[in-house]
Amino acid sequence: MTAPSPARPAVIAASDAAVPAAFADFPVIRTSLTRDDLRASVAKAAAPLDVVRVVVVGGADTPDAILAGVVSRLMIAERLDLEVAYVAPTATPATGVYGLPHGDDAAQLALTGAASTLPLIRDDAAVVIVGEASHRGVDGPFTGETYVDSERLFSGEANEVRIRPTAHEPGVEGAIPRRFRTKWVAGRAVQTGGIDIVVERDGVRAPRPVHRSTVYRHAEDWNLVRP
Repeated sequence: MTAPSPARPAVIAASDAAVPAAFADFPVIRTSLTRDDLRASVAKAAAPLDVVRVVVVGGADTPDAILAGVVSRLMIAERLDLEVAYVAPTATPATGVYGLPHGDDAAQLALTGAASTLPLIRDDAAVVIVGEASHRGVDGPFTGETYVDSERLFSGEANEVRIRPTAHEPGVEGAIPRRFRTKWVAGRAVQTGGIDIVVERDGVRAPRPVHRSTVYRHAEDWNLVRP
């Protein structure tokens, strides 16, 4: 864990985000989830030489996806040296995974908290997952199989494979949801192959089905501001 930086952070907010009063004196870069907007927003935020922390303010709609989009662009730009703080408007899967507050408490943490190094989880489309992902069929169950590392999670037919990052080693875990008890299996990668798999990442559904999708730990970790 590193000490919080005294430098002025860069603030990136979703286009529909209500920016907390704690950032009233900061310039705010607005972004949507489009690739071009995210690329331009992250490039602008990371350009000043004195920026060491990027604060991401999530909006009302799919807030975790905005965080994932920003971190994806940092990964692609090879700027994972920057610290990232997350201000979600409400509790989300990502705040649950990483033990983060939301609202005004998250804004205060973003300004004063320390960053710690965590496993960075992404998929083979170079999209980071910060809260949860899933593999499903187009309109119902799909036929295929899923492995977590070398352990087979299922083979045959399934309604859904659920995937989430963890705040500890080895970094990711997968499960087949059950009514009474869901068993999570941890590893470095979750790989699903089958017929017409629909990938959903942090609340955003991919536009086209695929035959294979792998969610895995990136070679480099990221630096998240946590309590």
